[in-house]
Amino acid sequence: MDKKVALITGASRGIGAACARALSADGFSIALHYRRDRELADKICAELDAAVAFQADLKSSSACENLIKQVKAEYGRIDVLVNNAGMVKDQILPFVRLDDFEELLDVNLRSVFILSKFTSKQMIRQKSGRIINISSVIGHTGNSGQCAYAATKSAITGFTKSIAQDLAQFGIMCNCVAPGLIISEMTDRLAIDVKEKIKTQIPLKRFGNPSDVAAAVSFLASASYITGETIHVNGGVYS
Repeated sequence: MDKKVALITGASRGIGAACARALSADGFSIALHYRRDRELADKICAELDAAVAFQADLKSSSACENLIKQVKAEYGRIDVLVNNAGMVKDQILPFVRLDDFEELLDVNLRSVFILSKFTSKQMIRQKSGRIINISSVIGHTGNSGQCAYAATKSAITGFTKSIAQDLAQFGIMCNCVAPGLIISEMTDRLAIDVKEKIKTQIPLKRFGNPSDVAAAVSFLASASYITGETIHVNGGVYS
């Protein structure tokens, strides 16, 4: 393999798809993970120079491990892991269902741990690698109705700082990108007056684009002296 390989989870849409496009433009072969929509994943792959789609339900520990094995079997290596896949379930604390909390832990946090664990073994053998975890501004500020989500995202920050210290000796750099409010299917459903009210609270007076987050991921994928850090991509809401 002449090209380095980037595995991006949750890459069939939104931020993940933007990261796939950005890293492909940077010259990486792309391992594009998706959970359900094969047609959409194949469509993204068709846009890129070298990309293969891999299906996995990241709630399953064995599926996470198998995903790494499949990517290694296809490409022989993993140089960049972007842990982007995640989910949101909003509710104030007294009404949070324990099943929902467990699912958030599995998808948003446990999969990040497992994928990072097995990918790091490959990167140690290569004596190089990048692990980039997509967290959230909510993990730093908190937000009413998002206590469970915030718990998973703030945990990613501590996890990333710790593995940055574990893996630095092997030439592996580990960092976070923390998006603010990014244009998505969720923001598209908001009423116009609600959107405008939210924008007044953002110093740059606009929502972010998935490509804004992808630009930070692209930077970290090639940075050689940054580890254990978080790049905030939120228009100035939090720094």
